[in-house]
Amino acid sequence: MTSDMMRDGEAVLFERHEDIVVVRINSPATRNALELRVKQKLETGIPELLGDRTTRCLVITGTGDAFCAGGDINNMGERDAPNVRKRMQAAHAWAKRLLTAEKPVVAAVNGAAAGAGFSLALLCDLVLVSDKGYFRAAFPGLGAAPDLGLALTLPRAIGSSRAKDILLTNRRVEAAEAVSIGIAKRVVPAATLLEEAVALAKELAAGPATSLGLTKTLLNNAYGPIEDFFATEAFAQGVAFGSREFAEGVDAFLHKRKPDFRKVTRNR
Repeated sequence: MTSDMMRDGEAVLFERHEDIVVVRINSPATRNALELRVKQKLETGIPELLGDRTTRCLVITGTGDAFCAGGDINNMGERDAPNVRKRMQAAHAWAKRLLTAEKPVVAAVNGAAAGAGFSLALLCDLVLVSDKGYFRAAFPGLGAAPDLGLALTLPRAIGSSRAKDILLTNRRVEAAEAVSIGIAKRVVPAATLLEEAVALAKELAAGPATSLGLTKTLLNNAYGPIEDFFATEAFAQGVAFGSREFAEGVDAFLHKRKPDFRKVTRNR
């Protein structure tokens, strides 16, 4: 990790604690949404950190009262399938590295983890959630497909039946329930969340790096090829973004109203 990246305080902060690096999404005005500046920093910063021998564990968190609110709805860009798939492939490049890296990664969910923010939390190996944190799929409210691997990582964590409940109903999962069903490791007071996450990361960093890395690799390979899943996800999101349902969902979000997906179906 270069010193310039460590000093960068615009979209993502990289804070070193000896051989631990805290990756803090730093866009509180958008509730730490994955806006372009944030994605660019993650696309370059995550692979560099994972390839840095002096970094033995990562902690991912957010600034303010949100972990990550998901995609930047106000700036989605072109919605045709080729452009959507291209953007998804760019996001997958760092998301897959995070999921499959032979280094432990801890999520410190300090507030809302919604949409791709929920996905981001579950790309990490262990999740600590503050007593103010919660999880929500959010994708059904927009007429989008789950992305950043959520349809892969969530059923792995909690089983297919519970994952369907959360992904299809779009209900909010509070911190205590998240722990009880296996999304998170434990609930932590908001005031001490980062401190406890760094302590957990240091414990992991002190462990046998080769053993922990091989354990992650074995667990990841137990469920089939990850590459195949992400290719299918990119295709699915390309179809979803080009649908009338997604156009209705985005318009409803921007105008702060409830989407009427039945109306869209009737008008086909």
